[in-house]
Amino acid sequence: MDPFLVLLHSLSGSLSGNDLMELKFLCRERVSKRKLERVQSGLDLFTVLLEQNDLERGRTGLLRELLASLRRHDLLQRLDDFEAGTATAAPPGEADLQVAFDIVCDNVGRDWKALARELKVSEAKIDGIEEKYPRSLSERIRESLKVWKNAEKKNASVARLVKALRTCRLNLVADLVEEAQESVSKSEDMSPVLRDSTVSSSETP
Repeated sequence: MDPFLVLLHSLSGSLSGNDLMELKFLCRERVSKRKLERVQSGLDLFTVLLEQNDLERGRTGLLRELLASLRRHDLLQRLDDFEAGTATAAPPGEADLQVAFDIVCDNVGRDWKALARELKVSEAKIDGIEEKYPRSLSERIRESLKVWKNAEKKNASVARLVKALRTCRLNLVADLVEEAQESVSKSEDMSPVLRDSTVSSSETP
C-alpha cells in the first residue's frame, strides 16, 4: 500500500464537514466547478489534485498550505512526520495500522479503557497514560494503542484491533476501520481512467 495514499486517507478521515467546505472554497480557482461538485470527501479532492499534478509525494506545498489555512495543526504534524520519513519507512502492515489508529483515536471516546484492557494493556499502564495526558482523550487512546503495538510487535495487526473493537461492542468503529482499509486499497488500484469516471469529469472545450 502506497504510504502517501495512506497519509491522504488518514488526513481525509480527520476532516470535518466544515473543513471540507473550506477546502473546496480554497481550491475554487484551481479546480473546476464541475469537479468540485463531485467532491464528497477530502480523499475525492486529493485525488483530483493528484490527477492535475497539483499534488504528489515530493510536492506537498499545496497540501501544507491548505491544512495551515484550516488551522489543523494536528494534521500538519502528520504531514511533518511523513516528510521526516516516519511513514515512508514504515512497512505496509504498519502503514495500515496508522490509518486504523487515527480512526480509533477519532471515534472511540470514553470507551478507551475497555479497549485498552481488551488489548491486554495493564492497569498500571492505563493509570500512567491518564496521568501523562490528563486533558487529551485522543492522546490517551493513541498512547494505549502504541503500548499494545510495542508489546505485540509483529503480531499487532488491523485484524486483531478490529476483533478487540467488536469484543468491546464498538462495532461502528470496527466498521470504519475495515472500510478505510478497503477504500485505501481501491484508491491505490484505481486507474486514471476509472478515477476520471468516478471522482472527476473531463472538461469539454
